This record gives sequence, C-alpha cells and structure tokens, in this order.
Amino acid sequence: MHIVHLLTRLLRAGSEENTLETCRWQIAQGHRVSLIHGAASDPYWKDHLPQGLTQISLPEMVHPIHPLQDLRAVLRLRQIYRALEPDVIHTHQSKAGILGRLAARAVPDAVVAHGVHIIPFERVTPAKRALYRAAERLAARQTDVFIGVSEAAGRAYVSAGITRRGRVHCVRSGMDIARFRDPDLPADWRDLLGVNGGNARPRVVLMMAAFERRKRHVPYLKAFAQVADTLPDLKLLLAGKGPEEARVRATVESLGLQDKVVFCGHRPDPEALFALADLSILTSAREGLPRVAVQSMAAGCPMVVQALPGIDEIIDHGRNGLIADGDEMGDAVRLMSELLHDDRRLNHLRKGALATDVSAWALDALGRRTTSLYGLPVRRPRPVAVDRELGLA
Repeated sequence: MHIVHLLTRLLRAGSEENTLETCRWQIAQGHRVSLIHGAASDPYWKDHLPQGLTQISLPEMVHPIHPLQDLRAVLRLRQIYRALEPDVIHTHQSKAGILGRLAARAVPDAVVAHGVHIIPFERVTPAKRALYRAAERLAARQTDVFIGVSEAAGRAYVSAGITRRGRVHCVRSGMDIARFRDPDLPADWRDLLGVNGGNARPRVVLMMAAFERRKRHVPYLKAFAQVADTLPDLKLLLAGKGPEEARVRATVESLGLQDKVVFCGHRPDPEALFALADLSILTSAREGLPRVAVQSMAAGCPMVVQALPGIDEIIDHGRNGLIADGDEMGDAVRLMSELLHDDRRLNHLRKGALATDVSAWALDALGRRTTSLYGLPVRRPRPVAVDRELGLA
C-alpha cells in the first residue's frame, strides 16, 4: 500500500526519529512510502533518510500559526494527496496533524491516522488550550485512528472529548535499545570536560534536548545558577541543536556559567554521553513520552525530570529517578543538587535504572504495530507517473 507521512518540520528530534524509523520499516516490508514536511529541514537528513523514501517539501506549511499560510498549505496538500492517491495518510506533530487531516477530505478512501507525539493543549494559556482543543476536535472528524506514544497521551485526547477510547492506541517510540546498554565513555571525554592528565573526572549532569522554548533551557539555567557555587566539581552537558541555541548560549554567558556548561551539539554517540553522566535531567513543559528518558534508563543513568503526563510510565520516583514539580523549576534543581551530594542514593537510583524494563520501546515493534493499526491489506503501488506529475521523478 502507499503510505504518506506528514511532518510540520523535519528536525533532529524525537518525533522525526520515530516517524522515520516507521517509514524505514514500512519500506522494508514492500510498502510505498512518501514523506511530506514543512519548510524547516535539518541538513542532517539530506544523507540519512531511509532509502526508497519519497521526500516532498511543503514550504507553505510553517510552524507558527499563520492563517493565510495555513490555508495555502491545506490547498497544496489537497493537490498532493489527489496526485499521490495514498491508501494511508499518517500525520504527526500539531500543525501538520491539523492541516494534514483537514486536507485529507480530498482523498475520502484513504485511512487517516494521527500520531500523538505530544499533547498540544497541555501547559499552554487558556486561550491556546481552547483553540487547540477546538482544532483537534474538528480534525478528529477526519481521523480513523489515533496513535499515541504513551498511554497518558491517549487518555488526554479522550478526556478532552476529542475522540473516544476505542480509536486511541499506544505504540511506544521504538529505538535501538541495545545501543544504550553498557555504553563506553566518549573517546574525547577529557577534551569535552576539560580534564587534563591524571585529574579526576568531575560530576556530570546531562540534558539531552533540542534547543526549543518548550524544553525550558533558560529557566533551568537561571535556577541552576543559584546552586552552581555549591557544586564546584560539576559539568553540565547540553546536547542538541535548535532555534533557541543562541539564546541559551547568551544566558550561559550572562549568568557566568561558561566554566560549568558544555555545549555538545548533535553527536553520533549519544549513548556515550549517558555513560559519562552521573544523572540526566529534563525540564520540558510539554512532551509525549520523551525518548531520552527511555535511553537514560537503558544506559543505567538516573534521571531528574519534571512531572509530565505519562512520565511515570518509565520513571518510577525513588527507584530509577526523581520526578519534580512540573511548574516549579527550583524543585528540579533542588532534587538534582541533593542527589549529587548523596552517593548512596545516586547509586541506588543507578541500579534501579539498569533494572528498568524498556523492552516495550524496542525498535522492531514500532513499524509493525503502527502499520497493523491502519487495518488495510497491501495494495499495489501507484504508478511512477504520479511522481512525475508532482515534479519528483
């Protein structure tokens, strides 16, 4: 069958990785798979997309709410859908989820699935909450199945009156779990931490998160600065990239944290960063179920994370990590600081992380279970002439 996936942006983040691994599995099973995405695209993907995937850029679709551009995106999507004649339209992310499902009326025979990678109406202003819920309810009329990355994501959609329970299913974000088991230290760990010769390795806290406003790097750094002097033997690693990076770097300088904070960028060895860290931390305002939490557990690295819907599906407070107050940044920093001063407790959490069952996030289940939820038999691929019509061949 022909499956079309739709993303708002093609960045290097969890929802994109999840979607592209699904595409990779579907292509391997003989399905024809197309990926449509908005204007923003990380250069990394130029050489790392699954082989056999048809990539279609949709510059009309932008991340911020923009009524005129959004209308243009819907109209262009309708044209693309009609040309592709997909058996399945699978939308991901908030903006693409709304526009992509509204445009799906152009191909009434297609099964429409929506991937809930994040709950868009959680922890936003009342006005935005009302807008997002209204948009989701409208798009739900054109949705056959919702696929959430956590049980909590599905429950949130049901509780908000967007859909009913039988149309929501949980498929965990699949990843190469074995890669994060017992990882080696980074080959360049001394340079990374500024350690010379036989000097001891300092304490290390890792925040692996794209530089986006919802990850709340800046509020975290401001709270961290208040306890930094009590942790002289500490390096904070910030791993990732994104549009907020310049603002985060400026905050580090203004707070005088240059000697404590290390910007790692995107690295090919994320598992090695977990091996280097004493604990990981995540302070996001909104997530689905963060892949980094699963990876941290697989690597045996305890986590301090602010309360998020569904986070207790992977983090067991006091056993493999600590869950802080979701609204109070100071609570997350306090727990982090206390843990770094308590080796016995830190070691207890490390053992709990290693013992955490993360098999539900194994990669092989992601594509298989997702595709089974479409509920369609395999159909013959559409002729290549369609690609020519769209200017892709």
